[in-house]
Amino acid sequence: MTRDRFISEVRTCQGQLRRFLTSLCGDAAHADDIAQEALVRAYVTSERFIGNFKAWLFRIAYNCFIDDLRRRPDGAVDIDSREAMHLTGGAASDASFEHEELQRALTLIPEKERTAIVLFYFEDLPIKEISKIMDAPAGTVKYYLSVGRGHLKEHISQ
Repeated sequence: MTRDRFISEVRTCQGQLRRFLTSLCGDAAHADDIAQEALVRAYVTSERFIGNFKAWLFRIAYNCFIDDLRRRPDGAVDIDSREAMHLTGGAASDASFEHEELQRALTLIPEKERTAIVLFYFEDLPIKEISKIMDAPAGTVKYYLSVGRGHLKEHISQ
């Protein structure tokens, strides 16, 4: 992949990448740091890239997020940040994030469930791509979605 093509591909999905990472870690500045690390990793290996760029980049970013969690002494994520609650995105994610109760509930569910739900419902990615990003079988992604929806319902009805 050429440098120009890499830059073009990144420009196409950088807003979605930032929104995804901010929804995972809850802090826009921290999400930007993780995104920067992911973009550097992606650029370094871009010569060997073949396939769906967005799924590949999201996979790298998700791995950077997991690596960051492992480096934290307590593994904690600040998911109460107001920045994550007011991100704008496409029409589907804007409509979904309008509801504050849903926003609050998302911060309360486990990371893998939150990741699957954000990628599926807010980024409109198919199960197959989410499976690649999360490095999990499609059945496991469907399980995360199902259990995550159940957890959201519990938190929303409280």
